[in-house]
Amino acid sequence: MRAFVAVFPPPEVVKEALVAARLSFDDRIRLTRPENVHLTLKFLGDVREELLDDIRAILAEVCAGHAPFEAALAGLGAFPSARRARILWAGVGEGSGRLRSLATGLDTGLASSGFERERHPYTPHLTLGRVQGKPASLQLPPVSIDSKIRVGSIELVKSVLSPEGPVYETLGTFALAGRS
Repeated sequence: MRAFVAVFPPPEVVKEALVAARLSFDDRIRLTRPENVHLTLKFLGDVREELLDDIRAILAEVCAGHAPFEAALAGLGAFPSARRARILWAGVGEGSGRLRSLATGLDTGLASSGFERERHPYTPHLTLGRVQGKPASLQLPPVSIDSKIRVGSIELVKSVLSPEGPVYETLGTFALAGRS
């Protein structure tokens, strides 16, 4: 099964971010369904069912070392760049260091179960849409997104791909339990 570890923001945060994305982009960008918008902390790829208990134990252990915190959205961006955009995203300002620390802890912990370490530095973001067809050159307007996300837990998520887009199922929720 395909799986990842993520934080799902509340619906009002997702709505504000998607409204900001709609303000300035052409119809080649297919927006992410609101229920699927999330902050990926670690993409696991194909996971064997027998590894799920080990993964859950690692996630619980990592979460025990991190206190809940807030993360604030901060403007729009694109991967790999605005000139050759494939993915439109909302970035994270305040709280990005703590998200990076959490993602690094997960990466380190999951490496002990055979998951490949990340090759690139973690960039916290919400994927808001994907460019259909060839990459687009986007003019990214200065957009203020004044939403905050309370990061109090993470989720282990199963992803099933379909022609209508991915369907997510939460396999476990793990509370951040450390002290600030």
